[in-house]
Amino acid sequence: MNKERVAELITELLKEIGEDPQREGLQKTPMRVAKAYEFLTSGYNKNIEEIVNDAVFKSESNNMIISRDIEIYSLCEHHMLPFFGRCHIGYIAEDIVLGLSKLARIVDFYARRLQIQERLTAQIAEEIMRQTGAEGVGVVIECRHLCSMMRGVEKQNSVMTTSSVLGSFHDEDVTRKEFLGLISRDIRSI
Repeated sequence: MNKERVAELITELLKEIGEDPQREGLQKTPMRVAKAYEFLTSGYNKNIEEIVNDAVFKSESNNMIISRDIEIYSLCEHHMLPFFGRCHIGYIAEDIVLGLSKLARIVDFYARRLQIQERLTAQIAEEIMRQTGAEGVGVVIECRHLCSMMRGVEKQNSVMTTSSVLGSFHDEDVTRKEFLGLISRDIRSI
């Protein structure tokens, strides 16, 4: 990303909305915004293989593995406003498991770009399936969207929930129900 060019564009935007980019509080805003967008869209500039980085391990068991409440922050591609919430991931390993931190890194890899929640959910599930060759994968994302909260319908308490289920999570009702039951349990005593 060309931060200098983005800063120039933000300066023009400030002028167009009626602001003075030379005002004390705004003088460094264009470059701050450029740096923020560089971070918020960093998923475009990373390589998934480097993120997983050989944190793929042989496993003898084929238990369900779940990581709940992974924080998620992304930008809606329609208004470039944030959406944020939680991602829950489950998979049943065949012989390979991912290092725990890699699940969160895969979430960030796809979230840090312009997105719609529906596609983001599917991308995460498909990537985990690709990396692990799992028997099945389930991903549920629950997010609040500022494009719906701050503008448009202005609904402050709405939460969008999306899911993607692949393999045994799709084909086997019992497996899907187990996953959904485990991610919805209140396990706060840990």
